[in-house]
Amino acid sequence: MKIAVFGASGMVGSRVAAEAVSRGHKVVGVTRSGGELPDGVRPVRGSANDAAAVKELAADSDVLVAAIGPSRTGGDHQDYLDAVDNLIGAVRGTATRLFVVGGAGSLVVNGNRVVDGPDFPAEYKDESLTVSQALENLRASDVNWTMLSPAFVIAPGERTGVFRLGLDEPVGDHISAEDYAVALINEAETPAHNRRRFTLGY
Repeated sequence: MKIAVFGASGMVGSRVAAEAVSRGHKVVGVTRSGGELPDGVRPVRGSANDAAAVKELAADSDVLVAAIGPSRTGGDHQDYLDAVDNLIGAVRGTATRLFVVGGAGSLVVNGNRVVDGPDFPAEYKDESLTVSQALENLRASDVNWTMLSPAFVIAPGERTGVFRLGLDEPVGDHISAEDYAVALINEAETPAHNRRRFTLGY
């Protein structure tokens, strides 16, 4: 497959790109900064906020991966929502699938979103609310999307290939970024969650 990864120099995006390359896929890594990318990834300098560039990439890709997120330091979160909307618009009317890297805050426990709970860390709340809004925007769209929400803690670690999958409720406390990438590329190769969110954890 041809896979374009936005945010390909980040913690999650770089591992998604590397996992895809390791399985023989052709990968384009899109970054704003031109940062270092995994071996075998073709670099493209650009932004998911550039509607024309996104549309051009979508036309030449089987899968778009948005490994991007809203600012955690007080930036404009509308910038992120606009980027997701650009990606939705770019794949509309095509066979290209859209993957969005989600967050744990939108997961549901006992019928309530995690982000709305009293113990949710304040420093992550605005970011999580924004990603939750992106999920609602995806659900309201007419494109073939998938959001993968990680466990509560995601960090660099070991690629084990062994984890649990769930839908809207958490299935573990943590996950390595490497295994997150395994699950995302598994889904790209063998679709099981078209037009819905799923999650993973240990």
